[in-house]
Amino acid sequence: MAYDFKKEEKQFYRSGKKPELVDVPQMQYLAVQGQGDPNQEGGEYKQDLQLLYSLAYTIKMSKKGSHQIKDYFDFVVPPLEGFWWQDSVEGIDYAHKERFNFISCIRMPDFVTDDVLTWTKKEAAVKKGLDFSPVKLLTLTEGKCVQIMHHGSYDDEPATIDKMHQFIAKNDLGLDFSDQRRHHEIYLSNPQRTKLENLKTIIRLPVKEKKMKND
Repeated sequence: MAYDFKKEEKQFYRSGKKPELVDVPQMQYLAVQGQGDPNQEGGEYKQDLQLLYSLAYTIKMSKKGSHQIKDYFDFVVPPLEGFWWQDSVEGIDYAHKERFNFISCIRMPDFVTDDVLTWTKKEAAVKKGLDFSPVKLLTLTEGKCVQIMHHGSYDDEPATIDKMHQFIAKNDLGLDFSDQRRHHEIYLSNPQRTKLENLKTIIRLPVKEKKMKND
């Protein structure tokens, strides 16, 4: 059976309609960084997704080729994820998507090393004729976060994020954005095959405990 991150590590890929605290351990991703409105036809975001999926499936399907990756095991390609931010903005300003910075990523097993990625890029470039140089391996430990399942359009996320902010305040937590801790989304639905109202997206925000004031 192929290893399925969504089933084996359910706490990171399932969530309810109410916010919850999670402690996210170190994970490894294929990742590419870009800028701009993700809805723009022919834009950088959609081009980057093609790079990620091409590499992810080249690694998965290497089992059928002559090149054997050390410690390889079969796996289900995990869902697309994204880290989002805008310069000089804490959180997200949905009215100005053209100002987005993003890191799009797909989680990878630990056997995917820099050497494996180098081979994969060469293999995929022959088949796809694309430049895979922007894709890197990203290792990240998110740590303490609040997450929730958002149902519906991405444009309706602000109401869901308001629930998260209320939960954070009620539990004496504070947002903890940094270069390593971003607004994080995990896309459990394919927007091209799913009705808008049925889209499922996990939203995750980094948090920290508030310092107790001295009496």
